[in-house]
Amino acid sequence: MEPGIVGLPAPPLENVRWINEDGDERGPLTLAELGTGFNILYFFQDWCAGCHAQGFPTFVVLAEDLRDKGVGLAAIQTVFEGSDVNTFDRLRENQRRYGLRVPFGHAVADPASADAVPAIMEAYRSGGTPWFVVIAPDGRVVYDGFRLDAKSLIQTLRPLAA
Repeated sequence: MEPGIVGLPAPPLENVRWINEDGDERGPLTLAELGTGFNILYFFQDWCAGCHAQGFPTFVVLAEDLRDKGVGLAAIQTVFEGSDVNTFDRLRENQRRYGLRVPFGHAVADPASADAVPAIMEAYRSGGTPWFVVIAPDGRVVYDGFRLDAKSLIQTLRPLAA
């Protein structure tokens, strides 16, 4: 199966346990609640070195520049290994560490599943972490992959977002 779902409608954010931008646990989150403009999802694992070296710094740049311009952002810890380390409590730690006032989610694999990946990873055909998804206002995925050039995306979205 090819990774990513560019051109397809974005799947719902199901089977994810969430905290809000203040670090308080909340109920389910929908893409519509993120916003009706562009939305950016960042999939990570706490123990992933690349997530901290490349992914989070990229996500922070995006959040700092685009959050107040109508772009919705959310980070989702997709636990497909290391469930004893990549815990729900790590969400708040990472939210504070990076100063990200955006919702954070925690998705774990169904223990009965042979694939042992969270349903959200299957839905977005994520290839692992760090992983970025950009969703257009029409609900279609326009980017779905490992590396994202924050400056180029900001230059592209800034005039479209407001």
